Amino acid sequence: MLPHLRTIWADEEGLTTVEYALLMALLVVAAITVWTTFGGKVKESVSSSTNAFSNTLSS
Repeated sequence: MLPHLRTIWADEEGLTTVEYALLMALLVVAAITVWTTFGGKVKESVSSSTNAFSNTLSS
């Protein structure tokens, strides 16, 4: 029983899954932060560009 537990304890194969999960969670948090910070500014910029383009075409 003890050798089997040592084998399980020394096995590092599962660590890469945990590391990838933590990295994905960090990326999701960063993406949400960027979206909430710059989302309104991007929307305003696109709206302004659309209005300017529409005004140019209608003139």
